[in-house]
Amino acid sequence: MKQRSAETIAIGLLARREHSASELRQKLGQHDLDPTEIENCLQKLCEQGLQSDQRFAQNYLRYRSQKGMGPQRIEHELRQKGINAELIQTVMRDSEIDWFALADTVRCKRFGEQGPRDFTERAKQQRFMQYRGFSHEHITESFDLGSHENQR
Repeated sequence: MKQRSAETIAIGLLARREHSASELRQKLGQHDLDPTEIENCLQKLCEQGLQSDQRFAQNYLRYRSQKGMGPQRIEHELRQKGINAELIQTVMRDSEIDWFALADTVRCKRFGEQGPRDFTERAKQQRFMQYRGFSHEHITESFDLGSHENQR
């Protein structure tokens, strides 16, 4: 059976979805390919514009924020996918996502428009929001917005 080239495998992977260079390197490594061939392939794909860590990070940020994930969780996931910290900061800074509004939307979708009634409920909501990757400031603002809604 003929072994497929690194480029053929990589293009097949990229046809399904964007991948970071690190992800492609790992997946190509599972095919017992020569590390030099893998690096040459990745460099060629970048030069051709078929693979871009910046494009991957932008798409990933948009996708995960639409799923209700906060900035801290998204940053952590991008680091796990091999994106360097400087690029993550650039993509996060350039995004036009209103994290405070997203935090409020996520909290209201899960717990309703009304703010927490007592400390136990507030702690539960806070844990949920922290798990989603929102900062203390985002969570506090979301609670404040909820209490303002209750006063109307």
